[in-house]
Parts: sequence; C-alpha cells; structure tokens
Amino acid sequence: MIRKALLLKIFEVANMHRWNDKIRPVELRELDKQAHKMVIAYFLGKFEEGREGFDWIRIIEGGIFEFLQRMVLTDLKPQIFYKIKEDGEKYKRLNEWVYGELESVISPLGEGFCNKFRSYFEKSSDNINRRVLSASHFYATKWEFDIIERANPGGYEIGEIKRNLQSEQEKYYDLRGIQQLALYEKYRNFVDLCGQLRFQIRWSHIHRLPKTSVLGHMLIVAVLSYLFSLEINACRRRCINNYFNGLFHDLPEVLTRDIISPVKRSVEGLSELIKDYEREQMEKEIYGLLPEDCHAEMRMFTENEFTSAVTVNGKTVETGSDEISSSYNKDEYNPRDGEIIEAADHLAAFIEAYMAIENGMKARELVDAKNTLYNRYSQKTVAGIKFGEIYADFE
Repeated sequence: MIRKALLLKIFEVANMHRWNDKIRPVELRELDKQAHKMVIAYFLGKFEEGREGFDWIRIIEGGIFEFLQRMVLTDLKPQIFYKIKEDGEKYKRLNEWVYGELESVISPLGEGFCNKFRSYFEKSSDNINRRVLSASHFYATKWEFDIIERANPGGYEIGEIKRNLQSEQEKYYDLRGIQQLALYEKYRNFVDLCGQLRFQIRWSHIHRLPKTSVLGHMLIVAVLSYLFSLEINACRRRCINNYFNGLFHDLPEVLTRDIISPVKRSVEGLSELIKDYEREQMEKEIYGLLPEDCHAEMRMFTENEFTSAVTVNGKTVETGSDEISSSYNKDEYNPRDGEIIEAADHLAAFIEAYMAIENGMKARELVDAKNTLYNRYSQKTVAGIKFGEIYADFE
C-alpha cells in the first residue's frame, strides 16, 4: 500500500534542480525531466508496438524504477554517473546503496515490487524497452540542452556536451520514432508543446514550496495510478491505460492553462464550457501533431479522463471501477479507471497543499483545499483502495 513516506519522497523531486552549474533562463527540475521523458517514451513506443520483445509494462515500470534511482542520484554529475555505469562492480554497489536509501519508503509496496526494482538494475540487457527509455531520456536531455545552450554560448563544457549529445543521438536511429522526430517537424512540435507544461506552475497565484509544474503533476498522477492498479491486481491493459491516462490527463491545459477548481465552479456551466473548448482545441492543435492511430487513445486519455470505461463489442461503455474489477478485469475489455485517476489527482493536490503549509505557506486557499480533500476522502474507498487510510497518514 502507498504510504506517506513514499508520497513525500516523490514530491521532493520537485525541488531538485538540473543543470545547476549552468546559467538557466528557466528553472529545470528533475520531476519535470522525468515526466517529459515518459511522454516521449509513449511517442517512441507507439512506433515500436508489435516489435519482438516490446512491452508497455516494462516501459512503465522501467520508467518508475529509473525515476526512483534518479531521486537519490540526481546530484551526481552525468559524466561521473556514466563512468560508474561502465564498471559493473561499482555500478552494482551504487545501486545497492540506492536501494538501501529507498527501502523503507518502497517496502510497503510489497516484496514483488522491491525485487523487480533491484533486479532491474542488475540486468544490463540492451532490449527494445531499455532502448526506448534510453532514447527518451536522451531526447528530454537534449530538449533541455537546447535551452541551456542559448543562455551559455561558448560556455565551459557547452561544446563538449553538444558533441556528446549529437553522438548519442546516432545510437538510436534504429528506433522508428527517433527517425520520425528527425524527419517531421509536427512530431517535434508535439514533444515541444508537452515540454511547455514544465513552465506552467500549478497554484500559480499562490506562493508555494515546492513548486510543481503541470507536467510534473501529470507524472505523479500516472505513477500513483499505476501503483494503485497493481494494488487491486488490475489486468495488464488496465494498468497501462491507467498509467497513460494519468500521464496525459491534463494535456489540454497546454492550450487553456491551469484553471483552478474554484474558478471552474464559480459560474454555472463554466466547467462544461471549458471542457468543450478543450476538445475543440485538442482537435485543432494537438491531434494533428500525432500519428493518426494515436488519436482515439489520446481522446480517451484527455476528454473523459475521470470516467471509468470498458470496450464491449467494439463500443465504449461507461461503468464503475468496482464493476470493472468484478466483470471486466481482462485485457479484451480495454478497461480504465477514471475514478482511480481522479483520486490520484486529488491526492496529488492534497499533498501539494499539505507540503506548502508544512513549509510555512498559510494561504487560505491552501488550507481550504487541504481540508476539503481530507474531508472528501477520509472515509472513502475507491476501486477497493482505502484512501481514508492514506489520508490518515497525514494527520
């Protein structure tokens, strides 16, 4: 079961700065980098589906494991990290230390999860799933470097970093997605547009620490949704849908900005008007930047993101998570739990308010949000998950 210690640890990553030895025109944080990486992994993975050995579960779990590792090692300079990685024995000892640092916070997730986390770094196999994740990591880093380079023309190490990134890119040209990014501007525009969500700060009208971006928030919701899916023994397709539903649930905000709930509720019908506008703008601005066979899935992730649904006889049927668990928990029904995504979204918002208050920010909006969400979930069970117990951890 997810506990307070892990939730707070995840949110600490929002404080971890990247490129902090370079002039940065904008703040670049580790949480946002990891989120951008997984958005790119989705894009690259869509071109590799059907390839021997490709597995979305391995992509998702590999992304989570690497996120946890970077949570501990983010201050380690990349050159040093890769040098250690070349020495198998040193890398093994480093990862044993990483596991020791994280064991107390991830052990409540179960022995199976912990064993998979440890074994992931013990195996150095260069399979298609690792290559997709490595290429995504590279591309997100390159995206950041393009910003850094403009602010540090001729700066120390800039030329060397650029040459290394150019050399690194050549290693991934066997991946169709990397080829497509090199060939088509519209695909690069999709990655760039998603990257802009790094700069949209949640609760932007309130001074708050740590600051979380919309993109970083989306990754947190994705990770929580996946872990909750494991907890209820969701089928593979349900786990995959819940993760990517969480990862993209706020994508329309790149077009509308982050409109806080009190504003949406302030005028009758405003929330529905905003949803209609989001759909219209997604059709106009986003879907054309993606391969056509991604459109239906992206609509599912962004238009009715908090609705639980299954596919029966080729038709989408809205249902409840409890009914999915009892009758539709099979890949053939393509199930997804909008209720879990919404609960994970609210839990993330609760922790954002909780941490800001703990850090001395006593804005009325933060206190009201924290109390409202606590009262809403203190006795609530969603899809068999006792959210009341999670919230009770914070009292």
